[in-house]
Parts: sequence; structure tokens; C-alpha cells
Amino acid sequence: MRIVVTRGLPPATLTPLAEVGEVWVSPHDRPLRPEELHEAARGADAIVSMLTDRVDDDVLTAAGSQLKVVANTAVGYDNLDVAAITRHGAVATNTPGVLVDATADLTMALMLDVTRRVSEGDRLVRSGESWSWDIGFMLGTGLQGKQLGIVGMGHIGRAVAARATAFGMGIVYHARRDHDGDLGRRVGLDELLATSDVVSLHCPLSAETRHLVDAAALRRMKPGAYLVNTARGPIVDESALVDALADGVIAGAALDVYEHEPDVHPGLRDLSNVVLAPHLGSATVETRTRMAELAVTNVVQVLAGGGPITPIAVPSR
Repeated sequence: MRIVVTRGLPPATLTPLAEVGEVWVSPHDRPLRPEELHEAARGADAIVSMLTDRVDDDVLTAAGSQLKVVANTAVGYDNLDVAAITRHGAVATNTPGVLVDATADLTMALMLDVTRRVSEGDRLVRSGESWSWDIGFMLGTGLQGKQLGIVGMGHIGRAVAARATAFGMGIVYHARRDHDGDLGRRVGLDELLATSDVVSLHCPLSAETRHLVDAAALRRMKPGAYLVNTARGPIVDESALVDALADGVIAGAALDVYEHEPDVHPGLRDLSNVVLAPHLGSATVETRTRMAELAVTNVVQVLAGGGPITPIAVPSR
């Protein structure tokens, strides 16, 4: 069996793969370019992919008919053409569940950062500029008694709701179905945008959610509201967000993901009312290790003739 790992994983997590096949790990500390990914995939029985790898018909064709599994080391899988993988006779998997707490924690960290101007203050202190405390110095806004609007009420959205409730926030959410009443009240997207003090995105990226937060959606938000995105970058129209932040349409934003990641709209870097993080949602030692372990386990089980722990359902037409 030939197993292709498109970017380095914690060394100990690779051991189970070495026990079932020949393992090729990319020597590059960067995402593979498309032509490199095609070449690496040739003859692969399994591909352990990262969210930066686009696995489509071209990659599958390069791999060959013996390919059995594509294991994505991420909870999202918008980088995989799941229908094409299925047509190819392989199974697609992801790593849900293990990164819920880490991503929810980072969401709260970003929310506190942008509303209390922590990163802005850090930049001021590091700049060496003179400053002194006074009663109106660098005022932010508290979370107690404020409304959090959660778009997408999956495991991560619910974990964020539980944390925000502990901070004294009221919760509304927009989702396809009702959830536990203790987690908040289900509302339409327009009501959520118009009434929430913080809007936090936790929906998957799809044709339906791409640019869900566009110029019109931003105008529906309260002038004092904040936007937090730890989901996927293209859910937000980044150019529209830059304009909204610059013009005071909303008060601020905190982003962990970007529309054209890793590129960031230059306008965002010039604004003081936005916090920018480099896709740190799952970035704890414990979580990234569990993600790698789950991806590897999925591969081992499929190559052994069994079913994976976390298969991705084939999208319905």
C-alpha cells in the first residue's frame, strides 16, 4: 500500500501508517502546488490531505483506480470534491468533534480581544508611543448583557453558546433546525443580524453560504456590533467587510480565516478595529495531535477492509 501524506504530521501519529504500507510525507514546509500534489498522488492507495489541498478529479485521475481513501485532516471539507471521490470508488473522511473545544475557546478569545481592544493596546505599547491612563482611555465594550448571534449551530456553535452564556450573554442562532432551548432562541438571519451585538460564524462553506455576509448583510448589523469568523473565509465578502469597518457600518471584526487564505485583503491590515489571527482555531498541541490520529485511524481502517470512523456523506443532488 502506498500512503501519501501531503504535509508533515506529528511523527508519532505516522507509526500506524508505516505498519500497513509505504508512507510518503511531503518534504516541503508549505502546501503542495497542484502539479506537486498530482505527482505525489500517483499510485496512492490513500491520501492524507490538509485543508490547503484541493482534491478534485485531476488529483483522483493522477492517483489511479487503486485509491481507496482520502482522509482530510480538518473538520471542514470544502477542499474535497466528495462526489468525485465517491465516483472514483474511494471514501472521503474528515476529523470532526476533536477540535470543538479548541475552536470554541479561540472564538471567545477573539471576541474578547476585539471588544476589549487587547491587540490594539498591545500594538500601542509595543510602538513605544507615550500613553497614560485616564477614565476614557481605550474604552471597549463588555459582553455581559449583550446578545450573541450564532450562524450555524453545530457542535462548535453550541460550544460557543455555552461559553458565551457563562459570560452573561444572551444567545440567538440561525440554523436549519431547533436545538436545546437552553442554548438560545432560533431566529431568521435578518433578525439575528439586526439585533445582535456580536455575530459569530460557525456554518460550513457551501454554495449557499459563500458571501453570506456581504455588504447588504453588514448594513443590517448594528453600528456597534462586531463580527467574528472562525469558520471559513469565503463566507464573508472581504472587500465589503473592509468598507464596512472603514466607514463605521459595524464597530469591529475578529477573523481567523480569510477569503483567499493565506492572502489577506490589504485593507484589513490597515484597520485598527480588526483582529487578525492565522487560522488558529484548532491550534493546540492536544487538538492537532488528535486530528492527525483520527485521520490516520480512518486510513488504517479503510486499508484493512473496514469502514472509517468519520466518513463524509456524499452530497445529495
